[in-house]
Amino acid sequence: MKWRSLQESAEGTETRSLAEVFAERKELIAKYVPAEIQTIHERAIAQVRDSGIAERALRTGDKAQDFELADQNGTLVRASDLLQKGKLVICFFRGRWCPFCVGQLEAMNAINPEIQALGATLVGISPQTVHQSYLMADQHRLRFSLLSDAGNKVARQFGLVYRVPVYQQEVYQRAFVNLPFANGDSSWELPVPAVYVVDKDSTVRYAAANPDYTARPEPGGILGMLSARA
Repeated sequence: MKWRSLQESAEGTETRSLAEVFAERKELIAKYVPAEIQTIHERAIAQVRDSGIAERALRTGDKAQDFELADQNGTLVRASDLLQKGKLVICFFRGRWCPFCVGQLEAMNAINPEIQALGATLVGISPQTVHQSYLMADQHRLRFSLLSDAGNKVARQFGLVYRVPVYQQEVYQRAFVNLPFANGDSSWELPVPAVYVVDKDSTVRYAAANPDYTARPEPGGILGMLSARA
């Protein structure tokens, strides 16, 4: 199935909300993905949600640890260096194979100039390899750093890591979603999608982690929060 990019969808029209972009993708999934496969994904989301992982993840007021990861060009990026410039907006995402991750990062890319104008820095973090991040940034014309979190080490610091259930692994394998190849390890671990805003003193000022990967915070709301705290 063909996923329209945010840019394609907005040509000649006003930019849609992320919720509207996701609604379109859900409609396509409902139309083209067999019901039994949809049920498996819904079961996996419920299992991760019921594990309580979102409640254990880093929250507003917590301190984020420093980290250093390679971006899509192989350049090492240190969080503490970015925080010297201002706030840090972090999007934890699953990978370039996930249409909801693509939609979110395209939407964040659209407001990145405004994020920068407020003195903040936007980064995306996923367990995919540097090469996969390079391909994603190039294909979707992303103008911010995609950091490769090998082994989900940073996602683990934020309390976001879970293992894909075996029954869902089988579905992904049949759909040619090869996580061991994309991530460079055989763990089948992913981060719960999350958005964090970290202040210059490493305090988390905003936290949104949701086991339902089809629901993400609206970029406009994040921008509004940054503006209010600028």
